[in-house]
Amino acid sequence: MREISYPLSGSCQCGGVTYTLNEPPLMIVACHCRECQKLSTSAFSITAMVKPEAVVFSGEMSDWSRSSDSGNISAAKFCPTCGNRIYHYNPDDSSTLKLKPSNISDTRVINPTLHVWISEKQDWYQIPEGVKTFQKQPS
Repeated sequence: MREISYPLSGSCQCGGVTYTLNEPPLMIVACHCRECQKLSTSAFSITAMVKPEAVVFSGEMSDWSRSSDSGNISAAKFCPTCGNRIYHYNPDDSSTLKLKPSNISDTRVINPTLHVWISEKQDWYQIPEGVKTFQKQPS
């Protein structure tokens, strides 16, 4: 398999928001919580944890947020035209962005190395052997 070359580009469905990811994600996480199931309309949501300085965004984005079970705020940026989520973040922790990588040019980067909230996982989905898991959110 060929190596993934950076930078990678990404965009929402309508192309109103674009971005460039200049380096590999810190990790790829699959979250199985009910809120992520709603977000993804699937069994889990995939997030690429990236350094804020590793990604450059262009285009207008809207905001949305909610409280999480931990008491933290889960905030999101999304395209106001097509509604695609671009990234999530914690306003109290600027060390990482939670990029939604399904809209990236080379989707081979989407290979979860960590599965969280498996206590809410759909029974029909089998997590691959050897992948690290957490019943809820790791501390």
